[in-house]
Amino acid sequence: MQHRKLITMDEFTIRETRKFPQATGELSSLLRDIGLAGKIINKQVRRAGLVDILGEHGATNIQGEVQMKLDVFANETLINILKSSPDCAGIASEENDELVAFEDTFSANSKYIVLFDPLDGSSNIDVNAPIGTIFSIYRRVSELGKPCTIEDFLQPGNKLMAAGYILYGSSTMIVYATRIGVNGFTLEPSIGEFCLSHPNLKCPDNGKIYSINQGNWVKYDSSMINYLNYCMENNKEDSRPYSHRYIGSMVADMHRTLIKGGIFIYPADKSSVKGKLRLQYECNPMAFIIEAAGGKAIYGTGNILDIVPTELHERTPIFIGSKNMVSKAIEFVSAKEHVS
Repeated sequence: MQHRKLITMDEFTIRETRKFPQATGELSSLLRDIGLAGKIINKQVRRAGLVDILGEHGATNIQGEVQMKLDVFANETLINILKSSPDCAGIASEENDELVAFEDTFSANSKYIVLFDPLDGSSNIDVNAPIGTIFSIYRRVSELGKPCTIEDFLQPGNKLMAAGYILYGSSTMIVYATRIGVNGFTLEPSIGEFCLSHPNLKCPDNGKIYSINQGNWVKYDSSMINYLNYCMENNKEDSRPYSHRYIGSMVADMHRTLIKGGIFIYPADKSSVKGKLRLQYECNPMAFIIEAAGGKAIYGTGNILDIVPTELHERTPIFIGSKNMVSKAIEFVSAKEHVS
């Protein structure tokens, strides 16, 4: 019986870097640093039920949300590892009010900055449901040799160099996208390495699952309700009604959408007129991944990746997933805009 050779994430990134003679390896090194942070966070997630790390921390983040203890641990882990990296000039976190510029000589000369949501879906922690980390990597636009600036972090998603997520579920995975594709790696506990398990991921053009917080039905406008009714109608030609699945962790819902196809929606509503999810920490990285895999990501009628952010914690509506399903959803949104 022939055994497939395991390819570690480190080996894979080095191999991919060699395809580009001009590459310096800094981006690959940064991805490996983020993978290391994911391993450390994963270790605490796995033993969270055995130590005093569950529950609320007692503080709130910039969004006014109560921070969970594991949230704080994940945030500090990512900051400390990236601060020690010679390839990161600074970070911005969903949990922090302001960006953090690393001011040592190595960091000031680093080409890249990182934004992250350290623990997406943290309300799932106490019930042992899937959670994850989301990250984005931009090439800085400020002058090398000096600390990074806010302009480095307010770039549109179409300027991303790489983005990804780490899913802490039944197995732990890191999935990341660059401009040449999307690949997934599963943590092999026996050797402590992420190994290539999902090469060249492609999001199916169609799916049978829609993912939305349907409990917010009363807050949605008529176009959104019309679309949800469409999803629930019987129609043999396009396999409707669709199945409704909503985990409450964008990482988990989007991982399923990427693998199986479907649509994930977090629209604007009466209580969140600008949308609820964060553009730079959640929507841009997921849009970059899904579009690199052949899917689509829209905020209304425009592309998520084309939004030029004006603030660090900006929010946006999002329709993301299989391109044909997203296009159909946008038909309903567009119909409302034409009426108005």
